[in-house]
Amino acid sequence: MAAATDTADEAAGETLTAAVVGGSGFTGGELLRLLSGHPNFEVAQATSREYANKTVGSVHPNLRGLGLRFTEPTDLESVDVLFAATPHGVSMHHVDEFRDAADTVVDLSADFRLETETQYDEYYDGHVRPELLAESTYALPELHREELPGADLIAAGGCNATTTMVGLYPLFEAGILTGEERIVVDVKVGSSEGGATGSKASSHAERSGVVRPYAATGHRHEAEIEQELGTNVAFTVHAVEMIRGAAATSHVFVDDPVAKRDLFAAYREAFADEPFVRLAMGGSTYRYPEPKVVAGTNYGDVGFELDPKNGRIVVFSAIDNMMKGSAGQAVHAANLALGFEETAGLEFQGLHPVGSP
Repeated sequence: MAAATDTADEAAGETLTAAVVGGSGFTGGELLRLLSGHPNFEVAQATSREYANKTVGSVHPNLRGLGLRFTEPTDLESVDVLFAATPHGVSMHHVDEFRDAADTVVDLSADFRLETETQYDEYYDGHVRPELLAESTYALPELHREELPGADLIAAGGCNATTTMVGLYPLFEAGILTGEERIVVDVKVGSSEGGATGSKASSHAERSGVVRPYAATGHRHEAEIEQELGTNVAFTVHAVEMIRGAAATSHVFVDDPVAKRDLFAAYREAFADEPFVRLAMGGSTYRYPEPKVVAGTNYGDVGFELDPKNGRIVVFSAIDNMMKGSAGQAVHAANLALGFEETAGLEFQGLHPVGSP
């Protein structure tokens, strides 16, 4: 741990240039917000084909003071770090251009999250650069902290997979789960997951008031969970009426009895040195993790209950899908890759009380 601290101290005064490709989307806006307030990054470029030559503030009103205009994505500047906030299928076609423009590339799409071409054939529409999959590093620091320093092709995880894995991985680390158990996961997500362009189903008139299953089976993020945790999950996602947030309720059925003290020990051990994961247990109004509490932050809150009668552990986990589930995770991973203080630019604690996220 001391060596990592020394490296962060050495890098603390360094400033690197950064570009955001796809900066006009919701996640691109979050990246620009985080990077503009980061002590070690100078935002040199933000690209958008639709809004080229327009100010960033005209698209992201919270960033009106940034003083930056969007440029065409074909005119990439040479920078130290490039963050790609593009739809799935774009980065794999342009990764050589991205890597020519920057020493470190952080991709927020699904293009480099999975390890094999077979997975992309099954869950997506194939992959045009499968030879690069072995070079990428999955961004979630809680699972890949040791591999991130020095990584130059980083793949941010999916938000639904992230909130699920943050809740479950301590049970695997502690040996309470082995990968043979039956696990059923139900995720509720906000409308921002659909992106800035949206669809008919995400319009206010259609989305308002719903609790709508939109990926009842076979969700693409299952592939990440199976890959990273080494287990199969029965996974369903619901669209609900909130803007930010992803909340997972994981039902884990175990054959052997588990003591509550062993669960506490597993989570405390796993989270002891993690700056962005908190055990949320007890209290009155906010007894369990809720997306509203972590809105705008890079925190993941986790809680659990034991159901001995049914041989079940119920795990609750909540994140902001655009932060811990995307832009925040990407910046956190970049901090570790580049030797910066890992919490740099991510210190926001959230607000309370606050309106609907």
